[in-house]
Amino acid sequence: MRKRAAVLCGVSVVVAGSFTALPADASTPRTADAPQAAKLTWKSCGTTNYPTLQCASLKVPLDHHHPHGRQITLALSRVPHTAKKSQGPLLVNPGGPGGSGLTLAGFVAGSLPKEVAAQYDVIGFDPRGVGKSKPALDCKPGYFNPVRPDSVPSTWAIEKANLKRAKSFAQACGKKYADVLPYINTVQAVRDMDSIRAALGAKKINYFGYSYGTYLGAVYAKLFPERVRRLVLDSIVDPTGVWYDDNLAQDYAFNDRHRAFLAWVAKYDSTYKLGTDPEKIEAKWYAMRAALAKTPAGGKVGASELEDTFIPGGYYNGYWPYLAEAFAAYVNDKNSDPLVEAYENFAAVDASGDNGYSIYTSVQCRDADWPRDWSQWRNDNWAVYEKAPFMTWNNAWYNAPCAFWPTNSLRPVNVANAKLPPALLFQATDDAATPYEGGVTVHRLLRGSSLVVEQGGGNHGITLSGNACLDKYLAAYLTDGTVPRGGGEADAVCATLPDPEPLSSASASARGSTLHGMLGFRG
Repeated sequence: MRKRAAVLCGVSVVVAGSFTALPADASTPRTADAPQAAKLTWKSCGTTNYPTLQCASLKVPLDHHHPHGRQITLALSRVPHTAKKSQGPLLVNPGGPGGSGLTLAGFVAGSLPKEVAAQYDVIGFDPRGVGKSKPALDCKPGYFNPVRPDSVPSTWAIEKANLKRAKSFAQACGKKYADVLPYINTVQAVRDMDSIRAALGAKKINYFGYSYGTYLGAVYAKLFPERVRRLVLDSIVDPTGVWYDDNLAQDYAFNDRHRAFLAWVAKYDSTYKLGTDPEKIEAKWYAMRAALAKTPAGGKVGASELEDTFIPGGYYNGYWPYLAEAFAAYVNDKNSDPLVEAYENFAAVDASGDNGYSIYTSVQCRDADWPRDWSQWRNDNWAVYEKAPFMTWNNAWYNAPCAFWPTNSLRPVNVANAKLPPALLFQATDDAATPYEGGVTVHRLLRGSSLVVEQGGGNHGITLSGNACLDKYLAAYLTDGTVPRGGGEADAVCATLPDPEPLSSASASARGSTLHGMLGFRG
């Protein structure tokens, strides 16, 4: 399933101009009344890292089809433009669903070239139900507390225990938020974005989304094409697979990425002393998993928690040195302390994580159909597991509440769009969370879009992470709408950054580490 970018023969450029698009087609659901412009009151909420950050709140309808009904509150953030002439608001979103975007505004404004950032009001927001927006959902606090049942249902007892957990989470959400859950979905969140646009007094928005934020942006563009000025999508969801098929595709990609990590460990045998044969190192990893299933490290890290700890390495290779050290200490020295520390740093779920997961499930379970017959999940995931054991069942249980979700499902939005100015897409060839095919698919569906590929890259979220080639295209686009045009599957190809080295280069890209902390995992 993982295709690779074609090599370009040459690159030309075009410019995203301003034009008036036709209204969304009649089949696209519309809000009952246009969003009413609300006055935003901005107050300083600067931090040490982002001192110019400002915050505000905005009331929006719980149900945009009943705009005068119950209202909920969105938390917003802003880094205001400083140039004499503004290019308008640049809305940013880190993905999830369930990711908070408040600090992302500060990160994006601080990471773009100063002369580019100065032209925009960079706007972050916590989507409905998330973070500082109200109400903020938390269906079942402590749902991920260790030690959970082994993710691989090798016995009926294990499968039954995991099913009980999944059902209990869905039931808890339904009991606690019955009046809210029908309205926690991508389309309602998109309408919130348009309410933000109206409150900002802007006729059009610029948008920059990572991960799930690419789907959010594509859906906004579908519903409101005439209100899109520029559109940047980084690490792109395949909209034809939301969400059940996309999750199965992830399992293969994460297995490949985990094996890339193991090959990296083999390369540095002089440091980690786990051997030079990646297959034998993989066997040691699964032996570690089996041992932890019997005796969890520190009473916290069982088999499922071990997977949770190493899955972030599939998102960002900057974590590899830390994970390798924990792996080596456990295998070579029988020392589980570094493993427990890695779990606490990369995998332990706090109240913010509980909130994020509550929104993740609420949106994905509502957005599209999921099999309600557990036997289909069982058959599909065992089939995938045979080829890709690393994350398959962990991912299955992460999404399993959708098999029992208390609301019915909506239909996914067909994001195909011929009414937009040129959009700019970024995709790594070896991205595990949003496999390469998603970028190619959206490039085809958004007529006139340009695709910039990071050849050999495996990180999730690739712009503003230290790759000057990628960031050059991003800056040019945000400056004047320029996009590359090439003759192959991709319009431009950038080489990936080198993998990290042990110890000394573990934090070589501070921006990359900061970004991936904001994007989180599963997003």
